Amino acid sequence: MSRRPEATAAEADPAYRGLPQQQQEALRRAVKLERITLLVMALTVAAVYLVAGQSQAMKAAWIEDSLSLLPPLAFLLAVRRAWRRRDRENPYGYHRSIGVAHLVAAVALLTMGVFLIVDSSMGLILVERPPIGIVVLFGQPIWAGWLMIVVMLLSGIAPVILGRMKLPLAETLHDKVLYADADMQKADWLTALATAIGVVGIGFGLWWFDAAAAILVSLSIISDGVKNLRAAIGGLTDARARTYDESSPHPLTRQVEERAEDVPWVAEAAGRVRDEGHVFHVEIFVVPHDGAAPSLEQMASLKETLTELDWKIHDVVVMPVAEIPEYQVPRP
Repeated sequence: MSRRPEATAAEADPAYRGLPQQQQEALRRAVKLERITLLVMALTVAAVYLVAGQSQAMKAAWIEDSLSLLPPLAFLLAVRRAWRRRDRENPYGYHRSIGVAHLVAAVALLTMGVFLIVDSSMGLILVERPPIGIVVLFGQPIWAGWLMIVVMLLSGIAPVILGRMKLPLAETLHDKVLYADADMQKADWLTALATAIGVVGIGFGLWWFDAAAAILVSLSIISDGVKNLRAAIGGLTDARARTYDESSPHPLTRQVEERAEDVPWVAEAAGRVRDEGHVFHVEIFVVPHDGAAPSLEQMASLKETLTELDWKIHDVVVMPVAEIPEYQVPRP
């Protein structure tokens, strides 16, 4: 019988034995939703492929749906690796697996977005008119475009629902891969609608509607790719820790500093917080009061105090210094 995700995490790394119940439940739900996503998107990819024909918009939608398989797959693989026990060769653990998965998904998105916009633009330049023929369904001949429209509109329903269910879990777990997946899926209705409009345009003799819709889809993919690539590179190159949605610096950095400054022997404190994936590694520079010589016990107590501040604080290093490094001093 397989173990639950939170049990695996707790047993793999002692730092996760105290994982709050809320995060345990969120992780379990996230894994379940990503498995459902893989199944739903695999069925969607197959359905779109069967009715795509020569439509550029349908081709773009099929490739985007195929790419939608990458984030949930990357999430499931990264979560399994992230919980592995750390050792001397990997003293920070394997939590950066989340960042690597984020980078893989972002590069794939950006690459395919560029390919699609070039391919679709060539269709406009070369005045390619995609043919949509007639198919026989239950003995009745119908325009194949109707099948395309129905499939695309239906394909936009599940991603919207799944995306909205994943967004709060991404925040609870501080998981940027899950957020990127949720953000992409929540916006998939645009792809479905644009593709359906492109097919309708062909039906009315507006052949350029198809390529225009494909370009619109491509721009959406490129936008997602650029945003996620910037975030993934920032995380892997130890940029300042930010919130799960990259909207602002993470408040824990300032909270760590304030908590350290509340300690009687600390005059000033500045934190250097590294985002490891789900968790943070904190290096706190502390300037003791004049004449104060903090003992090992006092520094160990400060470390424990900071570790208890939030579940995401995975490791803390306390560094007494004569003055705060210049690059750590907040700018006005």
